[in-house]
This record gives sequence, C-alpha cells and structure tokens, in this order.
Amino acid sequence: MSSIALISEKPHAVFVPFPSQGHINPLMQLAKLLHYKGFHITFVNTEYNHKRLLKSGGPDALNGLPTFRFETIPDGLPPNDADATQDLSSLCDSTSKHSLPHFRDLLSKLNSSPDSPRVTCLITDGVMSFTLDAAQELGVPAVFFWTPSACGFMGYVQFHQLIEKGLTPFEDASYFTNGHLNTELDWVPGMRNIRLKDFPTFMRTTEPDDIMLNFLVGETERTKKASAVILNTFHDLEHEVIDALSTLLPPVYSIGPLNLQLKQIPADNELKSIVSNLWIEEPECLQWLDTKEPNSVVYVNFGSIAVTTNEQLIEFAWGLANSKKNFLWVIRPDLVRGESAVVPAEFLEETKDRSLLAHWCPQEQVLSHPAVGGFLTHSGWNSTLESLCGGVPLICWSFCGEQPTNCRYSCREWGVGLEVGDDVNRNYVEELVRKLMEGEEGKKMRKKALAWKKLAEEATTGPNGSSFLDLEQMVNKVLLSSRN
Repeated sequence: MSSIALISEKPHAVFVPFPSQGHINPLMQLAKLLHYKGFHITFVNTEYNHKRLLKSGGPDALNGLPTFRFETIPDGLPPNDADATQDLSSLCDSTSKHSLPHFRDLLSKLNSSPDSPRVTCLITDGVMSFTLDAAQELGVPAVFFWTPSACGFMGYVQFHQLIEKGLTPFEDASYFTNGHLNTELDWVPGMRNIRLKDFPTFMRTTEPDDIMLNFLVGETERTKKASAVILNTFHDLEHEVIDALSTLLPPVYSIGPLNLQLKQIPADNELKSIVSNLWIEEPECLQWLDTKEPNSVVYVNFGSIAVTTNEQLIEFAWGLANSKKNFLWVIRPDLVRGESAVVPAEFLEETKDRSLLAHWCPQEQVLSHPAVGGFLTHSGWNSTLESLCGGVPLICWSFCGEQPTNCRYSCREWGVGLEVGDDVNRNYVEELVRKLMEGEEGKKMRKKALAWKKLAEEATTGPNGSSFLDLEQMVNKVLLSSRN
C-alpha cells in the first residue's frame, strides 16, 4: 500500500485553542492523546503566539512530526510586544470578528495538500465558535472544548439568565460595593449556595454593550449547535453540574484530568518533543525542591494572565516572609499591572535562605513534588486541577473569569482551600500560610486533597474509569462518526 493511501486513511483532527496559555495547554494535551490513538493532528495557533512559542522553545520547537503539524492564523490585532499578555476583551472581539476567513483558507489548504488526509473533525475552544461555520460547510463534526471547570462553565451558560432576571448589567457602580454581589441564587442547575460574586467576573459590569458579557452569551448559545462538548474535569468531582449541563447542551464528555490521561502514552514516545509553553521554564525549581523536606514548601503562582498591583505584590511578599515557611514563587515579568514586577530588596535579604523566585516553572512537576505542601494560586482551572492531581491543598486568590467560582468550590464544596479575599493583607496572608502548613485545618485539607487525587487517578484509568470511558465514547461516537 502506498504512503499516500496510508495518509488518506487517518482521521484528521484540527485543533483551534483560544490564544492564551491556560487554553493552549489542555487542547495540546488532548491533541497528543488523539495522535497516540491514530489521528493526524493540525494544531492552529495565532501568528503572535506562534512567535512566542518559538522564542520560548527555540527555533525547532514547532517543527512537529509528519502527522502532528502546526499552522497559524492571524488574530486581527496590531503587532504587540512578544512578551506581553494580550488584552482579553480585544482578543475575544478580534478573533470572533476576523478569524473565520483565514480559518476557511487554512482548511482549504489542508484539504488540498497531498501530505495530509482530509479534515474529518474540528476540536476547538468553546470561545472560538467561529469554527462552527467552517465545520458545517465541510460537513464534519465540531466539538467544543470548554477549558473552565464544569461549575465555571455553568456560570457562563447562565449569563443570559442573569440578564433576563435583571441581575446584570448593574444599574450603576454602587452595585459593586453595596452588597448586590452577595445575592444568593437558588435557581442555578446543579449548583448550591451560589452567590452572584461566585459567578465568572465578566458579569460584573454596568454596560449593556459590554464586550465580554455579550461575547460569552453568544459563545455559550452557539455551543448548543456543536456536535459535542468536552470538559477537562471528572465525574466524581463535579457530577451534579456535569449532569445539569448535559440537560442543556449537546452530549457533554468529561475527560479529565487530561494530564493524568496522558500517562497512557509511553514516556519515550515521539510526542515528548512537542511543547506548548509561552514562557521559558526554569528547571532549577525542581532541583531546589529536591533539597527541601516533604510538605515544607509553599508554591506561589498566579498563572499566565492574572496581574496584581504593586501594593498587592508587596503584601503577598511580606505575608510569605513573615510566615517563616519555605516558598517557591513564580513572578512573571508582567505580573504587576503597568510596570515591572520588583519585590523589595529587604524581602529578598530576609528570605534568601528559604525562598526561590522564578519567572516560570514546570508546574505539574512542581505540584507533584513531595516537598510542596501548599499552593497559593489565582484559582485558574488548570492550576486547581493540577493541584488536586498532586494532592496539594490551596490558598485561593481569584482574579478574573471563572476563578471566583473555582475558589468557592475549592473552599466550600471540595474542602481543599482557604480564601484570601479581595483585600490582600500581609497579616492575613501569613495567617493563612501558617494555617495551611502547620494547623489542623491544613491537615484536614491535605487529607481531602489526597482523596481527590486518588479519585482523579481512578477516573482516568482504564478500562472502567469515568473519564477514560468518556474519552473513548467521544472518539468513537463523535469524532469518528462520519467514518463508522
């Protein structure tokens, strides 16, 4: 049989992540899994992030493999600093308005290439729904991968109800501080004891034409036309919300944690050469952790998008210093809003024997390291899930998006978190660090986190794990439906 014939027989999945680190990673994990299962993969980044990936990974980082290729489309924004985190609302607005023609051209190029099989399915970020039009034109399944938690996603799905019930947009700016955000809602499917302040932050607006509010209402509405919905979570953790979502949307497959699903792939597989980090990881972090006692280090990382004020940075710094605990703190160059992130020299001198500061690190490996006993986090979903997979309890300081929802669930439903709150105060940060690392409450949370770790491992283990089975069913019932 000729190589052309062999190529033409492979199913071909095109992946389109939203262009930020927290969205690229889970889609890349799924792309690797499908490649291992025999799919030809095309992974589509924006031109801007393609350049960033080359900068962090080196000139050969995106060479790919013969059956795992990288392509680009423009994001429609003016050129930006290659180290900068792009403005979220501008990015959402631009991709939704300008990306479809470029994506159509790319699909046409792929389908006319002798080096790849015809495209058989699209797996795209839930907030890149312009891809639905292209899938319908090609007559192939379009699967939407929503990268938040199930509870965070449900928050977005309910935005239209918040508008209909007059809960947003706010009448005026006083609603941010007058107690309105403490309003308890008893009508959200699958969610208990939820307050308005626990919803994703994009509903906190006084503007009827707010870009993010209307964008997310539109994207969740278009999700109803997708062939299926993927969530990077597992049934035992969020079964009530997953079951509720399943009554509102196309088939919902919970296939996480994907970082554990990847353990199906042998360590020496060719896929290990494919990376997706927009920042250069510093391996010294792991070497430093090797010198520390078990459960003795607080890991601090506010993710790839969250920003602090300089005052908040300093309060976190002195709270950590005054706790007298070891800590590993990832401080991105753009962490402080509008200026470079610089901690006080006195803080560096005070903590030099028990701290390590880095720009970026291999987070999953850090959270599974025995020296790490707690995680001060922005409550992004990837970070929360990786912490549960490592059996590590949390101190939660949410910033934007569905992070308040994740924080609420971590602290109230899953029993693994303590909340910093909006007012960052060094004394309270110190108190929480001590409570987590040496108090009885911290011990209980660590025990609970280890229980979730065990359930996550069971969910992703064949032949009967819930996420293992959902992945198999999604592949066979949806992605290969046109070939069966």
